[in-house]
Amino acid sequence: MRLRKTLTWAAAGVLVVLALVLIVRGNLRTRTKHAKYTDSFFDTFDTVITVVAYTETEEEFRAAFERIHARFQELHKLYDIYNSYEGLNNVRTINENAGVQPVKVSREIIDLILFSKDWYARTGGRTNIAMGAVLRIWHDYRQAGMDDPESAELPPMERLQDASLHTDLSKVIVNEEEGTVYLEDPRMSLDVGAVAKGFATELVARELEQAGMESVLLSSGGNIRAIGKPLDGQRERWGIGIQDPDSSIFSDEEGLLDVVFVRDASVATSGGYQRFYVVDGKTFHHIIDPDTLMPSDYYRAVTVKTGHAGVADFLSTTLFLLPYERSSALAESLDGVDVLWVMPDGEIRVTQGMEKIMKSKGATGARAY
Repeated sequence: MRLRKTLTWAAAGVLVVLALVLIVRGNLRTRTKHAKYTDSFFDTFDTVITVVAYTETEEEFRAAFERIHARFQELHKLYDIYNSYEGLNNVRTINENAGVQPVKVSREIIDLILFSKDWYARTGGRTNIAMGAVLRIWHDYRQAGMDDPESAELPPMERLQDASLHTDLSKVIVNEEEGTVYLEDPRMSLDVGAVAKGFATELVARELEQAGMESVLLSSGGNIRAIGKPLDGQRERWGIGIQDPDSSIFSDEEGLLDVVFVRDASVATSGGYQRFYVVDGKTFHHIIDPDTLMPSDYYRAVTVKTGHAGVADFLSTTLFLLPYERSSALAESLDGVDVLWVMPDGEIRVTQGMEKIMKSKGATGARAY
């Protein structure tokens, strides 16, 4: 499965937990009954999902980890646009029935589509899950270019323009009472890659909170969701690393642009360096401007911090697709949203709220703020 912002393992750390950097080192012992455990899996959303949690026993962590893994697998299948699964109606099923009939789907799909339609309307119509006809063309050309770089080429603009005629989000009809989704345009298709991973991460996080988990960090590629604070007796906030777009190295101590400190919050990054191919010496990434039908070139990367992982995921793409004046104005108009922009020349611009939680500006994980 390939969703639009999925990453390989090498690029999976657009944001990463800085646990090895930020925990207390040496022989210092903290007065806490909780211990830190971590584990990962790489069979959902084409990215590494890492779970960090403080629990009283390893058995408690293992049980929670297995539940998290199973739930991500379920959501992966539901939001998949490339694969079918026996006995399951998913987003691909909706696409296959475009112009034919409504498809009865799970509540998780209904909620994702309604969420995306709502935020599309609230943010000026930039991130459009009905852009599948256009994005599929780019996907196929990008994949072919990656497989055979010598023959890489751009999609014909005529094909892109024709496909763009079939991206009207109002023609995505959701019937909540019947639990169905219908695409009125037979040539329309959904591509939920701009939001599915973050939305899934938020669903999992809320289920963990309901189950009584107090200290968890979920890292799904470029999406981080923090529950509570680290229960190590030292810190009040988690430290999250933001990758330097110019660095091919990204570990706990290398390739970092900065570190932000959060508690009960989400952080997501969209960047043109994540997934791309090269045509005639020029790089073309995967985040497509709905107006030009070409990769957006306003920024190297945009990082968003807010309370909901789905919102952070959606907004990081939306703000990436707007020129700075409009992008910053939209960010400032939204409550509880902090943003960091990396401009094409490497300049970093941030909102006031983001500046307050950045390590380079004096923030630490030791204070709640």
